[in-house]
Amino acid sequence: MALDVAGSDDSPLNAHGGSDLSRSPFLLACRRRPVPHTPVWFMRQAGRSLPEYLRLREGVPMLESCARPDMIVEITLQPVRRYAVDAAIFFSDIMVPLKAIGVDLDIKPGVGPVIADPIRDAAALGALRPLEPDDVPYVTEAVRGLVGELGSTPLIGFAGGPFTLASYLIEGGPSKNHDHTKAMMYGEPELWAALMERLADLTIAFLKVQVAAGASAVQVFDSWVGAVSPQDYRESVLPHTSRIFAEIEPLGVPRIHFGVGTGELLGLMGEAGADVVGVDWRVPLDEAVRRVEPGKALQGNLDPAVLFAPWETVERRARDVLDRGRTAEGHVFNLGHGVLPSTNPDMLARLADLVHEASAEH
Repeated sequence: MALDVAGSDDSPLNAHGGSDLSRSPFLLACRRRPVPHTPVWFMRQAGRSLPEYLRLREGVPMLESCARPDMIVEITLQPVRRYAVDAAIFFSDIMVPLKAIGVDLDIKPGVGPVIADPIRDAAALGALRPLEPDDVPYVTEAVRGLVGELGSTPLIGFAGGPFTLASYLIEGGPSKNHDHTKAMMYGEPELWAALMERLADLTIAFLKVQVAAGASAVQVFDSWVGAVSPQDYRESVLPHTSRIFAEIEPLGVPRIHFGVGTGELLGLMGEAGADVVGVDWRVPLDEAVRRVEPGKALQGNLDPAVLFAPWETVERRARDVLDRGRTAEGHVFNLGHGVLPSTNPDMLARLADLVHEASAEH
């Protein structure tokens, strides 16, 4: 279901809209406007599930691949060639802006981001200087190249959310319990606030670089924020996330907010100011509608593991997501998290086609 929103139908959808993007189902759905079919894209659609990606990345470290414009462009385009997706997602990593400002880190295969010197006191905050556009020239070059290649397909830029970035920096790497992170949040609130403020600045700057170069929408991945309670989110995370979305708003591009395990936080995530709230697979979309304030579109939320089941199961589950998504003011079909590495690309191709066909029937 799409509802009218403030502004005339012929107003620009985004700063880089133009005639080519004005009819984009993805951008229309983000703005809660009528769509010819439910748009679809997949988190991590560019990546490990594609054999052409694995061939291209062979022997190239992750952070190096994120700093080579030619590789960024090619990897971003690979799933667009394979699938009938309604948007491309910029190939990068949430750690890229931290690396760009000089943080000593690496992304180790099978482990994830590893920080050489974790930030656990005020003195260590000095490692987090502001990000300047000149720190990431490869991002600007790649986005511009992609906009030219993609034509009428929108490009989604993205950045990491402040809680998730903070957790990596404080823990020194991936963490199940976020022990050190929560210890700082609970026991040193002033230090926590100072760290979150700097990380919010970093996220804002990184998103602005991508939009300035031509990205048509942005998504903030606060992947691990589901580890906090609603009270802690409101007090210790929401002010910083809200500032991110407030500072991006004047750029005129749709803003998406996503986290994992955030069922109890969906209402607060809506309050943070994004246009679209991403929902993981744990909460049905019609229930998410009840939890998120009016005036928001929803994105999601097929369980990525369903794609390993027989096609009949995938189709039934996908149709159920579409049915529940019709209760939202706008719906962007996606998985409830990223594409799993061993997913069959052919299954994703069939799923994208099904979403278009089934939603166009209504």
